[in-house]
Amino acid sequence: MALTREEREQFLAEPHVAALAVDAGPARAPLTVPIWYQYAPGGDVWIMTGLDSRKNALIKVAGRFSLMVDRLEPTVRYVSVEGPVVETVPATVELLREMSARYLPAEKVDGYVDFAWKNHGEQVVVRMRPERWVSSDLGQV
Repeated sequence: MALTREEREQFLAEPHVAALAVDAGPARAPLTVPIWYQYAPGGDVWIMTGLDSRKNALIKVAGRFSLMVDRLEPTVRYVSVEGPVVETVPATVELLREMSARYLPAEKVDGYVDFAWKNHGEQVVVRMRPERWVSSDLGQV
């Protein structure tokens, strides 16, 4: 059964690891990779990726991407969202900390942020405006 707007937005706001998909060009399937993301109901979705990454290059060309998040318990539920890129800006250590705190235990955030900021190369934040949603809870009758 499809989720209500409130249910799908709340589910997307939870810290799931998303599958990001972006058009990879002619004769190629979409690039689909796991990624951390940030979202608050009613807002834009944002991801952080390497400035020189294949993801970023493909997103620039396509001008849009999709994310899909799911869970298996207590019921199988998923939300897929797709939309246009509305902004790409240089990442900041503050945004890296926000994203890291969403996914890591509090005691690991500082160490990870320090390592990632020094070793992952130049990063960008890509913001996507949710335009199309597909969602379902397969356990609802």
